[in-house]
Amino acid sequence: MAQAKSGDTVRVHYTGTFDDGTVFDTSMEREPLQFTVGAGMVIAGFDNAVTGMEPGQKKTVNIPAEQAYGPRSEELVAEIGRDRLPADLEIEIGQQLQVGLADGDQAVVMIVDVSETTVTLDANHPMAGMDLNFELELIEIV
Repeated sequence: MAQAKSGDTVRVHYTGTFDDGTVFDTSMEREPLQFTVGAGMVIAGFDNAVTGMEPGQKKTVNIPAEQAYGPRSEELVAEIGRDRLPADLEIEIGQQLQVGLADGDQAVVMIVDVSETTVTLDANHPMAGMDLNFELELIEIV
């Protein structure tokens, strides 16, 4: 039977959990995830886990943070003056904002703290620094 390899388009059902068992995402109530193995469409650890699987095969893997969303970086957390944000913006902890960078690119940041005069923004991915667990089932190689 064929095994998934780099360049193959595959369809996978998955359930992702944190170490405490909390489910953060699953494809079980929708269509399987379709992606090309090795194309960088999913986190590296997910790509690696699917490589070598055969259609119908199931497995559970632990993906360390380094192969998921990377380590958490305090350099990506910044405190700015509230006056640097639009005056009509309702500021709430947990809110995501799109901000312009000096090089012209855009970044998504999350508001993690608010005071009378400052707002603390975090540009880390929400799952940065976390090991992730996945139950995988390779449905098919397309």
